[in-house]
Amino acid sequence: MRLEILPVEGIGDVTPGDDLAELITAAAPWLRDGDVLVVTSKIVSKAEGRLVEVPADGPERDEARVRVLESETARVVARRGPTTIVQTRHGFVMAAAGIDASNVDKTHLVLLPADPDASARRLRADLAARGLDVAVIVSDTMGRAWRNGLTDVALGASGIDALLDHRGQTDPYGNELSLTQMAVVDELSAAAELVKGKCDQVPVAVVRGYPIRRENADVGVSVLIRDGQSDMFSLGTAEARAEGLRDAARMAADVPRETLAKLVDEGSGTLRVGPAGSRPADLVRLGADAQAIRAALAAEGITSTIEYDDEGATIRFGEA
Repeated sequence: MRLEILPVEGIGDVTPGDDLAELITAAAPWLRDGDVLVVTSKIVSKAEGRLVEVPADGPERDEARVRVLESETARVVARRGPTTIVQTRHGFVMAAAGIDASNVDKTHLVLLPADPDASARRLRADLAARGLDVAVIVSDTMGRAWRNGLTDVALGASGIDALLDHRGQTDPYGNELSLTQMAVVDELSAAAELVKGKCDQVPVAVVRGYPIRRENADVGVSVLIRDGQSDMFSLGTAEARAEGLRDAARMAADVPRETLAKLVDEGSGTLRVGPAGSRPADLVRLGADAQAIRAALAAEGITSTIEYDDEGATIRFGEA
């Protein structure tokens, strides 16, 4: 295999309503069948009008950006300092939900395309109408857990299999491959970024020479997103802490689940807990049960205090 990575220069600024297929073919009349077109998501978003107007500076801009982030967030994964990692409504885990303020005027923020796979399909269809049979990848920049630095990955794809599945094949040493699935659309996105750059105003690149596979080409990038059962790192920091507290609460088997659920629903109040008997073991169990209830409340973000007396314990929680 011999690959070429070719920049598409001269596209210029993209505005809402622009015909990307027209802009790309005008800038790259040399496109040909079998090419893989890698398009930066930002120009897709601009063409689709995925822009939000915000103040140019000051605290009002920061407040507006927070509101936009909340609107694009399905769940918060982690926060540290000014950085917020979230899962977007698409299922991607990204810093700031992929919202971008670069390469756009100061009064706007650029959101991710609403449906990157659909965007890739539309662009491919528009290019096909011009007589070109190409694959289309919509890419964006992401960080990686456990590694410094950024790389481009695929957010959407059309006309190309997102995964190259080697499972069931045998390596040269006779070992059967059982886990190997290559995210080829991510690899092609990263390769294309080498000629696009971040400040060179080259939002499109062509990878030529890759043998396109189309057995599952209509699936798009959704196959790259792990579901909750297969994702070993699905919990964010706050979620992991809450789950640990819930596990601690479950250690006390004598605390009825319905009691914990009722307390969480109420949000505030007072609960009286008494020992099952007068034996030392009963008093130990009382302390364990009381602390388990407090752990369950803490897992839901409800603060509590506890007071012991000769007859048991009083737990006050929430606003009580």
